[in-house]
Amino acid sequence: MARFTREQIQKAVEGKGYKYFTSDNYDVNIIGIRNSETGGKVTNKFDDWVTLSYKDENGKWFYHEFEATTDPGSHWEKNLLNKDGVAILVPGQYRGSHTIGLHQGKYEALKQQKPLKVYRDKDKDGVYDFLEENIHEGIYGINIHRASATGTSVQIDKWSAGCQVIANNKNFDKLMEVANKAAKVWGKSFTYTLIESKDIS
Repeated sequence: MARFTREQIQKAVEGKGYKYFTSDNYDVNIIGIRNSETGGKVTNKFDDWVTLSYKDENGKWFYHEFEATTDPGSHWEKNLLNKDGVAILVPGQYRGSHTIGLHQGKYEALKQQKPLKVYRDKDKDGVYDFLEENIHEGIYGINIHRASATGTSVQIDKWSAGCQVIANNKNFDKLMEVANKAAKVWGKSFTYTLIESKDIS
């Protein structure tokens, strides 16, 4: 059961002044939604969403909503890979930010190809710090990938150190199937947009 509608997502994205793609033929919108209800607490659960909306070659709209995380898991929040702190993607629209490539050299995913903004949080207190002064920008390997290769993962653990991770492998396969169709028409660059659930009405 979807939590949001495609129309709600479009309205929220356009309300922020971002581009929402409406051309036929797999002009895809890949939009992450961070769960505002958690209040920045490190839940270590897949309690955010990655949504996919597009028109097929006949102009018919499709909307998919996948359980995901837009935040790092508790493992990397406590065991920092970067001296400045764990990476938490800053909400925004990142045009052409991702391309089809191998995640950690293992399987096809959407790989970061342009700089993204992240908050860096290093105090390990179980709460994500969304502080303006801790924003860094660069290529950090903030990919869009799956958790386990089979079934649905329940805990984030090591699956994300800042990546946008889809909990269920079949949902992720759907994302990549659509991305590959889109790439044949529009090329391999994809825009990723991250909003918060409180932005949606």
